[in-house]
Amino acid sequence: MKLLVLLPRFPYPLDKGDKLRAYYQIIELAKRHDIYLFALSHKAVGEAQVEALRPYCKAIHVERLPRLNLNVLCTFFQGQSLQVGYWTSHRAKKAFDEFKSQVQPDVVYRQMVRTMMYSGGGVLDYQDALSLNTRRRMERSHGPLKWLLRYEYKALQRAEQQALHLFDATTVISSIDRDAINQSIRQSGNQAITLVPNGVDTDYFKVTEFQSDKVTESLSHSATRPLSHYTIAFTGNMSYAPNVDAACFLVKEIMPLVWSQIPSATVLLAGADPKPAVKALAGPKVTVSGRLDDIRSAYASARVFVAPMRIGSGMQNKLLEAMSMGLPCVTTSIAATPLGATPWEHLLVGDTAEEIADLIVKLTIEETHHSIADSGHRFVQQHFSWSAAVAPLEEILNS
Repeated sequence: MKLLVLLPRFPYPLDKGDKLRAYYQIIELAKRHDIYLFALSHKAVGEAQVEALRPYCKAIHVERLPRLNLNVLCTFFQGQSLQVGYWTSHRAKKAFDEFKSQVQPDVVYRQMVRTMMYSGGGVLDYQDALSLNTRRRMERSHGPLKWLLRYEYKALQRAEQQALHLFDATTVISSIDRDAINQSIRQSGNQAITLVPNGVDTDYFKVTEFQSDKVTESLSHSATRPLSHYTIAFTGNMSYAPNVDAACFLVKEIMPLVWSQIPSATVLLAGADPKPAVKALAGPKVTVSGRLDDIRSAYASARVFVAPMRIGSGMQNKLLEAMSMGLPCVTTSIAATPLGATPWEHLLVGDTAEEIADLIVKLTIEETHHSIADSGHRFVQQHFSWSAAVAPLEEILNS
């Protein structure tokens, strides 16, 4: 079939979760369908980025959005979501309509409610519940930011509920996100939201394909100590609020408790665009690497992976990647539950600084370290291939 894919960001490089999800879905769907990609972008998209998608797409259109989008003011005064407004422009809508008219697709598949104002119907992938993500941020914020996030939380709730009636079908990444979208409209009856999880490229994320010399080469520009000395790694886009919060939580609250028992423990914070708050965490025992050419170098350099997420929503790709690389993982309930993994079998789960620090220390015991790492690796291998993850989506698109 002809499948028109509408994305709020160009899906390459793979430095954000929504881009990674779209990229691998396109690769999988392109095996059986003709893909026509229309991507919005607030940043310039280079030819090398486009070339990364060209083998999988019959046609690609990138529509540049203004960074200062006055449509946000209009949506605010109308009580609508600021995110929806920021990703919508009259010029982009016209360009999309022209592209759609040329393609004449069988189905339009779009990602996130940020694209809901563009015509075409079809299937909407919520990805995760943006309202849940915003509510969790709101609960940890103060002052004017808390007020703004409260506004956006309510507006996103309305947008997510409206989307149920605008599109023929909707998908979401986990049951937690599905419940968050459905919770306020249960009395009026729900349109079924299909679960479409993320996957992981287990052929790419495996330590046997990534030897120590490659680790050294990838991290040499930023590392200040032998790579084998990293006790803990945490990865992610370091401009994304949930990752910034997790990095600060790890270094400021968790690590002092770890250092009281393991003074030599070291931390690697790896990921693109670190905010000043993340850069300020760097020190003798903490390396902030910035963007890495190959994120596998971060996983391969550490003994334990820690994802102390306190806000956010959806499924954490970083955990899937780390488990696929054979790293024992420590995370919070917020991040562990969407995976469906079993605590103390596939990974370790704690929510307070004391609990997480204690689990990190426990993983220094060889038997615990290897059993968790091996079990987590097998769990990801069995349940999170991209072909299996895309299957329920393709069934919806075919119908």
